[in-house]
Amino acid sequence: MSSLYIIFLVVIAVALMSMSIFQASRVKTKADYLVAGRSLPAVVLVFTLLCSWIGSGSLFAGAENAYKNGFAALWQPAGGWLGLLLIYFIAPRARKFAQFTIPDLLEARYNQAARVLGTIAILFAYTGITCYQFRGGGDVLHLIFPGVSARLGVYIIAIFVIAMTALAGMSSVAYADVIIGTIVSVACLAAAPVLLAHAGGWAGIHASLPATHFQFLGNLTLARALEFLVPTMLLMLGNQAMYQKFFSAKSERDARRAVVGWIIGTVILETAIVAIAVFGSALFQTGEVALHPREIIPYTARNGMPALLGALLLAAVFAKVISTASNFLFSPATNLVNDVFVRYISPGASNKRVLIVSRLMVVLLGIWALYQALGADSILEKMLYAYTIYSAALTPVILAAFYSKRVTAWGAVAAIAAGTLVTLVWSQPWAHGSFPDWIAQRDAIFPALFAALAALVLVSLVTPKPTQAQLAQFEA
Repeated sequence: MSSLYIIFLVVIAVALMSMSIFQASRVKTKADYLVAGRSLPAVVLVFTLLCSWIGSGSLFAGAENAYKNGFAALWQPAGGWLGLLLIYFIAPRARKFAQFTIPDLLEARYNQAARVLGTIAILFAYTGITCYQFRGGGDVLHLIFPGVSARLGVYIIAIFVIAMTALAGMSSVAYADVIIGTIVSVACLAAAPVLLAHAGGWAGIHASLPATHFQFLGNLTLARALEFLVPTMLLMLGNQAMYQKFFSAKSERDARRAVVGWIIGTVILETAIVAIAVFGSALFQTGEVALHPREIIPYTARNGMPALLGALLLAAVFAKVISTASNFLFSPATNLVNDVFVRYISPGASNKRVLIVSRLMVVLLGIWALYQALGADSILEKMLYAYTIYSAALTPVILAAFYSKRVTAWGAVAAIAAGTLVTLVWSQPWAHGSFPDWIAQRDAIFPALFAALAALVLVSLVTPKPTQAQLAQFEA
């Protein structure tokens, strides 16, 4: 049986690397590397959007949440679903703008300071997201190869992702996602009903788990539930990886059509993932997985399912980790290339030089993400930290760029700085000493978001309004 799991993983790894090598041979220009030549059709966009969103955050952090809290864990993905409903209206505007990165947008609507601060916030957030993909991938390799420690697995995953991403950029990411999206969809939709039957059906699940696992809030307070929902929703609304895919679309129509498929796919798959974790928790309530509940889905695939389906599900988890890590590693690399190197260091750089520097940035950021992964104990905590930086610092000013004519450049700068600073300080243990427990125990999302919105509004009220030229390219 072990050989079956190994074969599936090897086949997927070879397929993904082969795809990257093939696409690398077609990359000739900066636009080819950063936005796939703006050539992605709607069907490719659906899969790459789905794969960039559903990764270790869902398969490990979300599963850990489901293991502990049952179906109340759906509060976390529900934030993404709410965000997607709003994105349907944003997607065509984003494609019309058609640049390379979110900092491109920030400078066009605000100023250079907003661009620089936005780049810094993205680097912190996205390398944080990449790091827990590495951690989740290391867990998968450890479960399949007992002789491979979880720490060694992190190194192996990091090296593979860095190499695959550096080869072909957006083309590598997007077309690999078509393969991965298909595998994940088939595996999750097949695994959930099989696992439910194995656990004794709904009667067996209810008998094995606490009643709170089936309640609206479960063990969560409303405040805690919103701490899962709000940062997920705001990350979805401002996600640079998403906007970059829209910038890569063939047309505004393709961008909007892709969102419809994305909404359907996300709701179905994230519900299936939570269900698999809950069903698995009914089967495995003690042992190794009780100590490391983030591993419940790969552990269940390895120990609680028929060999063929279990191998497919475990391979899907592995592939999904690779895909999401690649997406979130590639995205900040484009920031350093487009928003720092090309913008300030070498504006006239040739395509060849830009491609060399782009690949170097992928490698350097991958090493930074690896360093963070080796020190991360909880994927769930790391996920909330990364989501909060982006949600508080960037999402309000991105939405204001499309929908507000009154927000000013310096209001945006103040908001980005306030959201980033509060999140970074709040994540430090020493910062909570002077707060009462009811404040100190809260996650950073609401303090950081309040600080960012207050700065956005107050500074905008006392600084000059934006010019018509700044507003024109963001109008419908």
